[in-house]
Amino acid sequence: MKKNYAYVDGMILPVPSKNIAAYKKMATTMGKIWIEHGAINYTECMGDDVPAGKYTSFAKSVKLKKGEVVFFSWITYKTKADRNKVLKKVMSDPRVVKFMDSEVIPFDGERMFWGGFKPVVSL
Repeated sequence: MKKNYAYVDGMILPVPSKNIAAYKKMATTMGKIWIEHGAINYTECMGDDVPAGKYTSFAKSVKLKKGEVVFFSWITYKTKADRNKVLKKVMSDPRVVKFMDSEVIPFDGERMFWGGFKPVVSL
């Protein structure tokens, strides 16, 4: 079965447990904006079975603090070119600009990391 996407943005970030509801609300709004501008799918996942690693782990990757949970998120696009177009539209959307300028962000953006990925196996 052929998939309807050829490019993926992935993100990992820490969210304080007390801010989970606010983060879900923000993510729902952001997801709708991404979809509105052409993304195929927007998914946010909260860590549930995320073991600590000796050398590496999701927790170590974001320097997880006590009282925080790791979120793993991804957005899919038709192509990398579509992703670039969508991202440009999203980043200039007044709703996103307002949020980015806000001092009320429900997670530590300095410990968030992200990247673009080209799928190589999709079953």
